[in-house]
Amino acid sequence: MINDTDTESNIAEQERRNIEDLGSVETKNPRGNIHCLNIIGQVEGHMVLPPQNKTTKYEHVLPQLIAIEENPEIDGLMVLLNTVGGDVEAGLAIAEMIAGMSKPTVSLVLGGGHSIGVPLAVATDYSFIAPTATMTVHPLRMNGVVIGVMQTFQYFQNMQDRIIDFVVSNSNISYDKFKQLMLTTDEIANDVGSILFAKKAVEYGLINEMGGLKDALEKMYELIEKERENKKMIYSIVPTDVVFFDNTQIRQRHLKMYNNVTLELTDGRVERIISTNPQDYLKYHNLLGSNNI
Repeated sequence: MINDTDTESNIAEQERRNIEDLGSVETKNPRGNIHCLNIIGQVEGHMVLPPQNKTTKYEHVLPQLIAIEENPEIDGLMVLLNTVGGDVEAGLAIAEMIAGMSKPTVSLVLGGGHSIGVPLAVATDYSFIAPTATMTVHPLRMNGVVIGVMQTFQYFQNMQDRIIDFVVSNSNISYDKFKQLMLTTDEIANDVGSILFAKKAVEYGLINEMGGLKDALEKMYELIEKERENKKMIYSIVPTDVVFFDNTQIRQRHLKMYNNVTLELTDGRVERIISTNPQDYLKYHNLLGSNNI
């Protein structure tokens, strides 16, 4: 027989494993349930990094994001970043998944959000950076053998444009400014690029706001509340002949439930469909004007 103590112990053990193995935890609050996702160290892609490296494995993160999106008990996603970068395609895959979520998302850059960490930071609905954090913007790099032909250069250029386009479309920085920062030659001694401190990252429009955990959480709860208010919105569709009817006529109106949709009937004729789901109007619009309900 399983008692409540055993159940609580199992839940606590699962939460501990999630923190150790996946770097994630869920917090429950009357204002909203938040899933916290850590992206730390190097973003590991198709190649397994040495065991002494701190890594974020994209094959762990992608299924988590799907589970978060599909879990009705989770209201929002908080992404904590302290990463030196890593695999470009793995990082972009995670960033695209976050950007495509329907639930509210907020990121907080702590320590550093370097290289591919930049797209990850801007992928959320709203981004914060700690006052002491930095972000490094630099051109695309590649390890291993590189064939010195025009096709290789073109491939590098296309990959780099993918990163630039994603960052520009998910932040307030301009294309020209981001490319200028990426190709700066007089700021980093042994590399091309720019190191942005928190104030500059916000000033250039790369990050929305400078702040800490309290600010990020408050913004998250604000976005969750807005999402809840949007879901409460009631839509209705009405035929034009009902809007412009003769006020001198006396009509008998009443409401009727039909497959979880509210129908407003006047003298037995369906004149309005009322629902919180816009999809219902595509499904039941043929009922308007009908007397056979």
